[in-house]
Amino acid sequence: MINESSVIDSFQELLNDLDTLTYASYFCEIIDISMQDEESNRDLFKLLITAFYLIKNKAVDIEILARAFELKVLQATGYGFNLEHCCICRKKINTSNYVSFQYSGGVCSDCEKINGLNVSYAAYNAIKYLFKIPLENVHRVNLSKEIKYEIYKVLSQFIGQSYFRKPKSLDILNYLENFKQNEV
Repeated sequence: MINESSVIDSFQELLNDLDTLTYASYFCEIIDISMQDEESNRDLFKLLITAFYLIKNKAVDIEILARAFELKVLQATGYGFNLEHCCICRKKINTSNYVSFQYSGGVCSDCEKINGLNVSYAAYNAIKYLFKIPLENVHRVNLSKEIKYEIYKVLSQFIGQSYFRKPKSLDILNYLENFKQNEV
């Protein structure tokens, strides 16, 4: 029986900025949709806390953190990508320009490219790298706006197909950013 507890960190700083609040909400929503009710997962909890600390300390590009977080959650819940071998013929590949949603991975140049998305080689390699590195090392990654957008497209479509519902938290932030751009 637990008689007493204390808060280690409430992450109140995340409430001070709309971007950090939205991304923190998004991370919670991703965890929520990736798990069954009443299911516990210590690895996902540690991943979430790590992400919150990185956001709180402003140690990382929040968009890159979000993509790495999505990849780690997909991997932890059994939906990880196979990026080392062609997901159709199993031939070893170093890079690809196509990600298959049906087979969850990269497709070599010899195999048919169906039910997936064309990506640049740079985006594929960035996904592969983010997939491999620990979340706490994401601060070392620097990607162009175009590559970030390509990765966002791939992962948002894949998450939408893999789980029973699509997260909506980032839609609000994207709407507000588009509104700001149209205003100027």
